Amino acid sequence: MRTSAAVPADGGRADSVNAVLEAMAEEKKSQAAEAVSGVFSGIVDGLHSATGLSANVVEDLLLSGLVVLALWVIRLIVLQLVYRRTRDVRVRYQWRKSSAYVAAVLGAFLLLRVWLEGLGSLATFFGLLTAGVAIALKDPLANLAAWLFIVWRRPFAPGDRITIRDRTGDVIDQRVFMFTLLEVGTETGAGQSTGRLIHVPNGWIFTDAIVNFTRGFQYVWNEIAVLITFESDWRAAKHLLLDIAQEHGGALSEDAERKLRRAAQDYLIFYSKLTPTVYTSVKDSGVELTLRYLVEPRRRRGSEQQIWEAILDAFAANEAIDFAYPTTRYYHNASEGKPGARASSPHGDGQSTGLVQPTPPTAEPPDAL
Repeated sequence: MRTSAAVPADGGRADSVNAVLEAMAEEKKSQAAEAVSGVFSGIVDGLHSATGLSANVVEDLLLSGLVVLALWVIRLIVLQLVYRRTRDVRVRYQWRKSSAYVAAVLGAFLLLRVWLEGLGSLATFFGLLTAGVAIALKDPLANLAAWLFIVWRRPFAPGDRITIRDRTGDVIDQRVFMFTLLEVGTETGAGQSTGRLIHVPNGWIFTDAIVNFTRGFQYVWNEIAVLITFESDWRAAKHLLLDIAQEHGGALSEDAERKLRRAAQDYLIFYSKLTPTVYTSVKDSGVELTLRYLVEPRRRRGSEQQIWEAILDAFAANEAIDFAYPTTRYYHNASEGKPGARASSPHGDGQSTGLVQPTPPTAEPPDAL
């Protein structure tokens, strides 16, 4: 009786081939790992012989170097990809800073795992480190906590204009222990840059108020006071100022209203009127008209220049309006005062000199005999 061997199906052949390939791959991986381990052991033995350090210390040093190199290469690759995708300076800055923080945290954790054996030793180390830092590094620890608060709550970001402890500037850098401002306004005035850098400790945000000019509403109210003489037509001057304000700042009111509605979703901000207005008051030297209008924080000085030039041209063309300035003049009440409020003349002619006359002394009567 003749028997024949069973022929494996196509599926069985494929499984056999895959198993052979996987075995070959595992063998090659094992050989590569052994080769790398041999090279690493050779380097460790060589450095051990050359430096006299223990083999464990040399091995930890080499592993630490590999960790730092690997993190640096990964960060470099990530930044290259980001730089290819965007040209926005702010986005690049955020990625550069964030990748540095992530690499530093990962590096610290991996290096601790290399140099410390077991989780028990790691917990002991962190306990001792925390106690020492809390006692000896109070201010740096506060700055570090403030940095975490800034990253989490974001009271300001690079590019914002802020004021903290009477120091105003644009935020141009944020670090773990401090942030940097490009100073504005203290010497040049009206929000112009001085070119000086202010390095502010992060811990200040816990003890001082922060004024942010560019968050939320994104506009500020600016006022220009114009003083005219009492003899000027102040109503005509007020209409001129309103027309000038509408010409230079009226278009911002619509955009400000849209941004106000957007900001009202996060903050309780309410304004009943966003259009320019002029307020009237009286000063010693004349009538003061105060022009109030909305402007972007970085355009205060430019807008004031445009409005002042328009005011000068408009007042120069109107003969009924004059600027007022501190002066000293003689006021003759009898001729300049209102008819019902004029002082009577001591000379009996119905005229007054406008000056206070001294009262002559009264003679005492003789004593009775």
